[in-house]
Amino acid sequence: MTSRCLLHFCLLLLFSREISSRLCTMLQFQQNKMNKESLELLEKMSRNSIAQCLHEREAFKPTVDFIQLSVPQTENAKMIIQEILQEIFNIFSKNLTQSAWDGASIDRFQNGLYHQVQRLEACLTVHMEKEMTKPESEDLQLTSWRVKQYFQMMDSFLKEKRYSLCAWEIIRKEILRCFVLIDKLTRRLQN
Repeated sequence: MTSRCLLHFCLLLLFSREISSRLCTMLQFQQNKMNKESLELLEKMSRNSIAQCLHEREAFKPTVDFIQLSVPQTENAKMIIQEILQEIFNIFSKNLTQSAWDGASIDRFQNGLYHQVQRLEACLTVHMEKEMTKPESEDLQLTSWRVKQYFQMMDSFLKEKRYSLCAWEIIRKEILRCFVLIDKLTRRLQN
């Protein structure tokens, strides 16, 4: 009986690793596709001109040059992409009522983010424990902290501006910049 349970457990472990491996194999393709769709949806969401919000732009000055974050390894790049997407999802789960954006585009954008975060989590589950024990994990933790700090600044800015239309426009433009970094990290997945 014990050997039969052990056999079932081993088979389950083997199949879960196989599924995770297949998800990781297609990750770069899926991420490239998702990046392109997200950028298109972000552009399509807004019907407003950012020009009317330039006075608000001065109020949002990130202390972190987000685009210049360093991510030393491919597995770490996957983890940071996942974290950035999760933070973007969190931001877009806030009070969007004043944004006056296209609701269908917002829904598709959030749905795409959610599914990609889930894919990345599934792919990273196998690698997570292994990576956190490597010496580079301190760099990864510092980068992760910077990502969280950056998005906390966005959240604070939205709250301070009471989720105004201009605040959302500035954050939408900032999220576009985030996808530049995600695209840069996604290209590293090829190497």
